[in-house]
Amino acid sequence: MAKPVVLIAEELSPATVEALGPDFDVRSVDGTDRSALLEALSQADAVLIRSATQMDAEAISSSKTLKVIARAGVGLDNVDIKAATAAGVMVVNAPTSNIISAAELTVGHIISMARYIPAAHASLAAGTWKRSKYTGTELYEKTVGIIGLGRIGALITARLQAFGMNVIAYDPYVTSARAQQLGVTQVTLDELLAQSDFITIHMPKTPETTGMISTDQFGMMKPTAFIVNVARGGLIDEDALYAALKTNRIAGAGLDVFVSEPPLKSPLLELDNIVLTPHLGASTDEAQEKAGVSVAKSVRLALGGELVPDAVNVAGGVIASEVRPGIPLMEKLGQIFSTLASSPLVSVDVVISGEIAALDVSVLKLAALKGIFTNVVSESVSYVNAPLLAEQRGVAVRLITESESEEYRNLLTIRGAGSGGEQISVSGTLTGPKQTEKIVAINGYDVEVPISEHHIVMIYTDRPGIVALYGKEFGDASINIAGMQVARRAAGGQALSVLTVDSPVPEALLEKVRVAIDADLLREIDITEG
Repeated sequence: MAKPVVLIAEELSPATVEALGPDFDVRSVDGTDRSALLEALSQADAVLIRSATQMDAEAISSSKTLKVIARAGVGLDNVDIKAATAAGVMVVNAPTSNIISAAELTVGHIISMARYIPAAHASLAAGTWKRSKYTGTELYEKTVGIIGLGRIGALITARLQAFGMNVIAYDPYVTSARAQQLGVTQVTLDELLAQSDFITIHMPKTPETTGMISTDQFGMMKPTAFIVNVARGGLIDEDALYAALKTNRIAGAGLDVFVSEPPLKSPLLELDNIVLTPHLGASTDEAQEKAGVSVAKSVRLALGGELVPDAVNVAGGVIASEVRPGIPLMEKLGQIFSTLASSPLVSVDVVISGEIAALDVSVLKLAALKGIFTNVVSESVSYVNAPLLAEQRGVAVRLITESESEEYRNLLTIRGAGSGGEQISVSGTLTGPKQTEKIVAINGYDVEVPISEHHIVMIYTDRPGIVALYGKEFGDASINIAGMQVARRAAGGQALSVLTVDSPVPEALLEKVRVAIDADLLREIDITEG
């Protein structure tokens, strides 16, 4: 079997290729050469890029095999995420690869401004000695205001507290407990602007945050204050910043990011009370290597059919260790569920009961949908396009969590309805130290069957001799029954049998058995791994 093709479209560290391992056909292309890129993509299963390669709708549609776009970095401005999602292509990045580098650069900007290091160097390099002109200010006992107390904000907090600085923060999404844990005082944005000697911004760029620091905000700041932005260009209104610096409304600024890059025609370049760097937040050897290795690992997971925590177009994120073992189980339950359906699905409830219900279990809904559609549609099903497939087919999907599970520590259930009116349900759990995957209920019948590669599920009217009838038919066809369980609600009523068999069963034999026992339902369930 040919190895999956992984295309590297920009220069990445040798550790990136090493992290991919020997299981892939690794090829290279110049991502800025459009025609070469499109040709190379036509055979690629995954592509690794940085910021120069444009993965737009045209590039994505040029490949019928593409499954993953991996950005070795944080920003995704050069990836059409909507087009990728529609095509079922997973987009991954390396969201934590540069956080230390970005935090250190922020601190570097603050120290550079406080002590006029770039200006003093330029003056000395020009042949002048002006010690008195560059009298700076200590960081000790000054107040730094952090706008956005996420991962980078937290790292900056720890570093500046080591200088003896007082840290205040504005972040409407951070709890008071988290702020207290970091030793930070929470304030409003207006209070932060008025009280801070140094301000640093670490917010995502959205319509709400674009230009969030503008003329009115500069008017609230101390005339001795400095402001830093190494996050996203445009969070600070550059025209308003120029006016504030030109009139000495504030003391100085440090920018690593700009509305337009490179900012070669920006009037900010004319000023001597600003420190500018050319988007260096992730430009360290360590950050580049971390980014490459991170996305290489994500590519391995994605092409192996596993969930990728850093996929940006999948409801993923960090998956709790208690939840993770349920992912493959839920995929298998999804395959069983869809096989039991006699008509197209109209609704699906994914019900999580027990201890893990208190955690983020949204990934289990994705796993259920992936399993449901794996053997239903002709296209490849992934964690990206499974919700889209449900939406396109008009299937209403709900995630329900219940803190109590009477019989099991955790119980995973998929229940729903077909367009023909039938109700279907299947439940499973993980048992024992080996976390054995088991089916524990089908359509309301209680069973306990370890999940295997091949199962047969039968519902029929309970009467003597049924087991002998289908046992003989399977035996005559050399189909070995490895395990069997029968469940019923009342003697003489309907019964459900679940058989574990060692090999696939021919359709003609299934029909022969169905007629022989007059089964109301008879299905062969073949479990596809991954």
